[in-house]
Amino acid sequence: MTDAARAAAILGEHRQSIDRLDAILVYTLAERFKHTQAVGKLKAEHDLPPSDPAREARQIERLEALAQQADLDPEFAKKFLNFIISEVIRHHEKLQK
Repeated sequence: MTDAARAAAILGEHRQSIDRLDAILVYTLAERFKHTQAVGKLKAEHDLPPSDPAREARQIERLEALAQQADLDPEFAKKFLNFIISEVIRHHEKLQK
């Protein structure tokens, strides 16, 4: 096998792993949003605010620590969670109307 063929085979293996991990991420996010939707409905039914800044801050701290343990850029993890939180709050606000 040539070096180029070996490299192509290794590249293919990495891409298959990436594809599996992307699927895991999508299904994990879908499951997470099912729970946050249930939380949003509960908040709307009981006239609770759509946002909980104290919990959000704790979650960001927690995720940053997990990111460091996993050797993932904590700033990236923080941006990612902030994006998710903003989507959840947007959904919760829609349910309150």
